[in-house]
Amino acid sequence: MNIQFRTLRAATSFRRPVPCMYVRSFMLMGIVLSSLLSGYGESEAVAQENGDDVPARIFESAVILFFDGKPDASVDAFNQLIVVQPDCQPGLWQRGLALYYADRFVDGKKQFELHRTVNPNDVENPAWHYLCVARATSPENARRNMLAVGQDSRVPMKEILELYRGDGSEEKVLERAAQGDNQQQRNQLCYAHLYLGLYAEANGDTEKAKDHILTAAGPYSMDHYMGRVANVHARVRGWLPSVE
Repeated sequence: MNIQFRTLRAATSFRRPVPCMYVRSFMLMGIVLSSLLSGYGESEAVAQENGDDVPARIFESAVILFFDGKPDASVDAFNQLIVVQPDCQPGLWQRGLALYYADRFVDGKKQFELHRTVNPNDVENPAWHYLCVARATSPENARRNMLAVGQDSRVPMKEILELYRGDGSEEKVLERAAQGDNQQQRNQLCYAHLYLGLYAEANGDTEKAKDHILTAAGPYSMDHYMGRVANVHARVRGWLPSVE
């Protein structure tokens, strides 16, 4: 089975979509979601019964679980997707994010290293790799082992990666993000505060992390995948009782 997919709207950002996924309607979600929550055996039975629809539905379920603040269940769903369609794994950067929030940092590191083999120009990938390594070992080790990356013009990712490498500053990230028209600024500042919050958390500054994440999830919130990650972060950390 080698189906070509595209990600659902709620699961897209400026990053490239999972190359092996064509996502169908949410109307088919319930049966797969319930099977995921009750165990792999039932999920396998659903796969046999419904054939090619299953990878798309498992992917949708994994994304829904993630945005519902259930990273462990999301990881389980992504893992079942890999069982059903192994060639999807390198493209699943979404799984790497779920692993990070499930505190499975070594597995997250491996996912982002694998993702680099199919998407070497994704500048967010080395950032998440850094975050996983920093949490698993130390920020110093994470800087020494940052993944190389190609060209990507998204603002302010260049400045964010410079900060993560130890060559930049928070001020430079925010200054670059504040350029452009109002809508550009909103999106860029959402990214800036998200990655500044993640960086602060990885370096042990919880209060600064909370301030940045709540800024990304609040005043500069965006309804794309990475914008919604800020909401997930706030929920998982207990910084808000609920983020819609």
